[in-house]
Amino acid sequence: MKGIILITGVGKRIGHAMASHLLTQGYGVIGTYRRDYPSLVGLKAQGAELYPCDLADEPQLQRLLSHIKGRHPSLRGIIHNASDWLADDSGGSAAQTMAHMMLVHASAPYQINLALADNLKAAAADGIGAADIIHLTDYVAEKGSQKHIAYAASKAALHNMTLSFAAKLAPQVKVNSIAPALILFNEGDDAAYRQKAMAKAILPREAGEAEILNLVDYLLGSRYVTGRSFAVDGGRHLK
Repeated sequence: MKGIILITGVGKRIGHAMASHLLTQGYGVIGTYRRDYPSLVGLKAQGAELYPCDLADEPQLQRLLSHIKGRHPSLRGIIHNASDWLADDSGGSAAQTMAHMMLVHASAPYQINLALADNLKAAAADGIGAADIIHLTDYVAEKGSQKHIAYAASKAALHNMTLSFAAKLAPQVKVNSIAPALILFNEGDDAAYRQKAMAKAILPREAGEAEILNLVDYLLGSRYVTGRSFAVDGGRHLK
């Protein structure tokens, strides 16, 4: 086994694809999920360790961290994929919306990185060179958002933590972020919405999950890249 990687939010879409991909690459995977999806059956059959955990729930998060520290003294990497996408008019108060976004995208990764830093350093000491933390942020972390201001702000906080943790944990741990825009449409997205979304980029297409998986492979294999954010946005910043 190449080592064990913790991935948050493996129930569907990119998180599920990453977990399955890394399992086939010979890594062990610890995956968290908030809801029980049929796709989890396949991950479990591949050998993933799966744990229900709402990252916005402090007791659940602490139980998860205690379990991992007790069972896995060495971790090859952590990939922070779990996310929630609340609009500013989602129905709760502004304070509730911001608090939830910050809990999921900033507070939980912050606590996880600090709690499991020694586990990552232990893997580096085993001869792999450096362990990895990868934050999944969003292209709006730099651009901002008109309807998802709290979401964008929380992803910007996660990007900033990439810089802080890269400096704090070097040289045993490399810390980078991936900032995607349109990667996969949802099944219910109609043709008009898809066309409008694709037109926002100078490369007007659905990127596909392989774009993220290839970048994860690159970061895990690199020995000289840390503290960087990799935009996967089809050139939206040039529109």
